[in-house]
Amino acid sequence: MSSAFLKNETADAPVVIPARAPLPPGTSNYVTPRGLALLRQELAELETERVSVQHTAPDETERTRQLALINGRVGALNQRIASASVVDPATQPHTEVRFGATVTLQPKKGPDRTLTIVGVDEADASHGRVAFTAPIARAMQGKRIGDSVALRTMKGEETYTIAAIDYGF
Repeated sequence: MSSAFLKNETADAPVVIPARAPLPPGTSNYVTPRGLALLRQELAELETERVSVQHTAPDETERTRQLALINGRVGALNQRIASASVVDPATQPHTEVRFGATVTLQPKKGPDRTLTIVGVDEADASHGRVAFTAPIARAMQGKRIGDSVALRTMKGEETYTIAAIDYGF
């Protein structure tokens, strides 16, 4: 029987630490002030969880596994925080798309799209936040209001016009 169907894992099974969002090799870990605050909040929550596990885990084996998982996540998170390079969107040139910009894109047909360029840990496409390493963010970098951007979508290549750039001023 496959171990995937077993409820209890063996004590010697390796603990798998979930990977953080990838950063291409040699790429700086740019974050917005909000992104850094979210990383620090996540670290505080993991520290709280670690204390809870120490007092509530049902047995020593489970406590050891849970603590190993939490400690691995804390280590990865500490590395990400230590490598963070904060870019305040307010310091960016307001006439050009750069890191931290909220960009309104107008297609030839259909509704506008609004995207904010953020760090890899802050990215959440369902909320319009895209990582600066994403192809759509790279295509917009350096553009100004009125410039066109060609993007590959599921419908094929579509052309958008930069309609607005906002840095939260």
